[in-house]
Amino acid sequence: MTQTHFGYQTVQEEDKVHKVAEVFHSVAAKYDVMNDLMSAGLHRIWKAFTIAQAGVRPGFKVLDIAGGTGDLAKAFARQAGPTGEVWLTDINESMLRVGRDRLINNGLTNPVLLCDAERLPFPDNYFDRVSVAFGLRNMTHKDAALAEMRRVLKPGGKLLVLEFSKVWEPLKKPYDVYSFSVLPWLGKRIANDAESYRYLAESIRMHPDQDTLKKMMQDAGLERVEYYNLTAGVAALHTGIKL
Repeated sequence: MTQTHFGYQTVQEEDKVHKVAEVFHSVAAKYDVMNDLMSAGLHRIWKAFTIAQAGVRPGFKVLDIAGGTGDLAKAFARQAGPTGEVWLTDINESMLRVGRDRLINNGLTNPVLLCDAERLPFPDNYFDRVSVAFGLRNMTHKDAALAEMRRVLKPGGKLLVLEFSKVWEPLKKPYDVYSFSVLPWLGKRIANDAESYRYLAESIRMHPDQDTLKKMMQDAGLERVEYYNLTAGVAALHTGIKL
């Protein structure tokens, strides 16, 4: 059987799927509160930058993958308007329920779908924009997921990948202390789950750095791939076009 990484652990591929699911079932209810605490609210600025780079216009078809609590889908739905089509998808039912309820509470009736990013149930050349925010690092076969994202994009469509990345070297030591000491402590205090936030810190370290992810997107067939470092590389936004 094929093995892969779950944080710093080496596990069977099928076990990783279940372990990642357990993490997000555990943290779903406190996900937004923890995001605000962990990033001091910076995740909202990173998402706002991503939304601006997406340039969604009225009538656009947009797919938000691993959309969780629906931050991007909510913004895209308002931009695409009544003639647009914005899908909120996630592989985790607990997260998707939170996102669905939030959209409804904001008066939005987007289609919501439980699905796997490595096997998207959409036709070729369908979406004007595809986004994934803080979800790619949890996927077992990132190359397959990126290929699927490209497949469902229309020619001229754009993929946006917002993800934690490699921090500026002088900040590495304090960032490590924060990640492996403060994060699990916050997880324990706020979400009663230190282990899930320890996994979060480990999964960030195991995720490809900025240039590696850029090459992976190019290998998946995307063109004009570029990235923007956000907050000294704590996060990065990668974009690519399907030509």
